[in-house]
Amino acid sequence: MSPIRGPLLLLARSGRVKRLVSTMPVSAGIVHGYVPGEDTGAAVQATAGLVDDGLRVTLDYLGEDVTDRAQADATVEAYLDLLRELSLRGLTRHAEVSVKLSAIGQAIPDASAAKVAIENARTICRAARNAGTTVTLDMEDHRTTDRTLAALRELRQDFPETGAVLQAMLHRTESDCRALAHEGSRVRLCKGAYAEPAEVAFTDKVDIDKSYVRCLKVLLAGQGYPMIATHDPRMVDIAASLASRYGRAQGTYEFQMLYGIRPDEQKRLAAEGELVRTYVPYGEEWYGYLMRRLAEKPANLAFFARSLVSKS
Repeated sequence: MSPIRGPLLLLARSGRVKRLVSTMPVSAGIVHGYVPGEDTGAAVQATAGLVDDGLRVTLDYLGEDVTDRAQADATVEAYLDLLRELSLRGLTRHAEVSVKLSAIGQAIPDASAAKVAIENARTICRAARNAGTTVTLDMEDHRTTDRTLAALRELRQDFPETGAVLQAMLHRTESDCRALAHEGSRVRLCKGAYAEPAEVAFTDKVDIDKSYVRCLKVLLAGQGYPMIATHDPRMVDIAASLASRYGRAQGTYEFQMLYGIRPDEQKRLAAEGELVRTYVPYGEEWYGYLMRRLAEKPANLAFFARSLVSKS
């Protein structure tokens, strides 16, 4: 793995660097390449363009580790506004939303955190269902995995269509895939974008790739709906081969890629009949997301540094 990935991921939580970077307008170069805008209008416009290109979309209102109840409530309202606008534009057949529990109450520092997060998630799930779409619970770092899966189980009692995310870099994920590969389950499998300790995660790229393939086999052989989140051409080919091996018809699984990454490949796969969903983040709290994207592709760092220099 890149020697600068770890430091970049640490910077994602640096308040000092965040204050510097956050003075940049969201339209500046590399930021705009990964985040279409800061408000609902920009998110809906980006969604409409992607749908016109034959893609599906999942939208993430950026923000995490919220410790204030009012801010968590504001995030919920942002999702409700987004769902209303998507519905008005007739886009909910092609677009769903992705939600981090730490953005809607899970990180509030008191005993009510779990209850607040669940109730807020229920509100979003209900609004999504009424709009004709679904919610996927994003996964965060390993310290939240058990709580997120517990929340998923509770939400699925009333909203069984709620999707889950699993990260192949964690040692536990193959087992979690087996538990979630049942009929009606939707599981997004990604490699993972957090700096995790070796005690709980694979840290070598080869080991992460091997884990990803093992998890793919479990999900594609199962009865659920796998959402294959990868930009790695080799993993895309392996996934397509495994889908064929397990008798998976196109439409019984989907590929997912991030907004701004390999857009031509996204359209190519869609043109070949695959379901492809683009993960679209938006909102003012884009800093942590941006730093994780830089960590995944450090070649972008030079462009980003030039943006900072030109600003000063």
